Amino acid sequence: MPMPTLLDAPASQLDVAGELLALLREATTEPRPDIQLEALTLAVAADLPVILWGEPGIGKTSALTQLAEALELPLTTVIASVHEPSDFSGLPVVGDDPAEQGVPMAPPDWAVRLVRAGRGLLFLDELSTAPPAVQAALLRLVLERRIGTLRLPPGVRIVAAANPRSSAADGWELSPPLANRFVHLHWTHDHEVVVRGLGGTWPRATLPRLDPQRLPAAVDFARRAVCELLAARPALVHRLPSSETRRGGAWPSPRSWEMALCLVAFATAAGSSREVLSLLVRGTVGDGPGLELLAGLDRMDLPDPELLLADPANAVLPERGDLRQAALDAVVTAVHRRPEKARWDAAWALLVRAMETGAPDLVVVPATTLAGLRRADWDVPASIDRLAGAVALSRLADRAAEQTATRGAGTAKAGR
Repeated sequence: MPMPTLLDAPASQLDVAGELLALLREATTEPRPDIQLEALTLAVAADLPVILWGEPGIGKTSALTQLAEALELPLTTVIASVHEPSDFSGLPVVGDDPAEQGVPMAPPDWAVRLVRAGRGLLFLDELSTAPPAVQAALLRLVLERRIGTLRLPPGVRIVAAANPRSSAADGWELSPPLANRFVHLHWTHDHEVVVRGLGGTWPRATLPRLDPQRLPAAVDFARRAVCELLAARPALVHRLPSSETRRGGAWPSPRSWEMALCLVAFATAAGSSREVLSLLVRGTVGDGPGLELLAGLDRMDLPDPELLLADPANAVLPERGDLRQAALDAVVTAVHRRPEKARWDAAWALLVRAMETGAPDLVVVPATTLAGLRRADWDVPASIDRLAGAVALSRLADRAAEQTATRGAGTAKAGR
């Protein structure tokens, strides 16, 4: 039997090392609520370019790799900062007769591969380290999906990743035209997800389940929400931020409002949570305009006060406290606009139902306002007695809080 030589030993040890690496790379996935991953997947389904912002090592690239595997899309990674502008605008190729045929702009090989596949996930990594000339070349790719004379097929989705300028290697701010073409998602880590992932189980990305029956209503809902807001707040249609840093993020423009409308429709058809919708809307038009749109969506979700007054015993009130408060205030306002004894009594019955099915303190303000609408010839309904205790207890708590605050202020003043 031949003795092993020195040349055999390193090879066998490398084979063992390869087996160990393969075991370390083995992982499974599990369905797990993750609003970041859901927001990313919803934007990808809506065919909108997305950019993930996060510190180095936070898991942006891993999330994109896992997303591509889960959606069964071939992943093409392009490091934007190591390319020339011509790599995205097309490379000039001189033919036999340039004066007659012109000089065509040939696309790079990775773009040709995407076209041949007909589908895929184009990952533009390290976007914040790309110089301004490269960012300018990316404008047409991100918006029109064109590279030279080549057009990417509809089955290709675009996702980018970037580090904040403070932590990027020789970083740049995104130019406003390029930034306004993306849905901006700020990527953070969840320690529980990281621990389970390192243990071999990562969350699974799945495409949102869109309800075919809800598609027309979702489109109508999104259009009404955006159009009503912009009709009331025309200054929000286009607002370019004054600072360079904010110009490189999400800000409102007709283009980004169109993206927000699309995302509201997709989130509505998919039944996504408010948290997911908040990430998407604020990541498209910015925090301020996004929060105004979310508030408008909440008002659109409120029940019709006339329907509540018509059948207070079976009325369904919102679960969230702020929405329930707004619904009760709307009922009192409706009674104020058309004061009638039957409507006044129905409003009291509705307040009783609200007290029995939610936080009692939410009825204090509307009950006080409703009591002030009483006419001299209106008898007081028996239901008021059931509310008297809650109102009195709430007022007692308010007075106690005021007294505590006054004593605290006096003590602080004496200690100076």
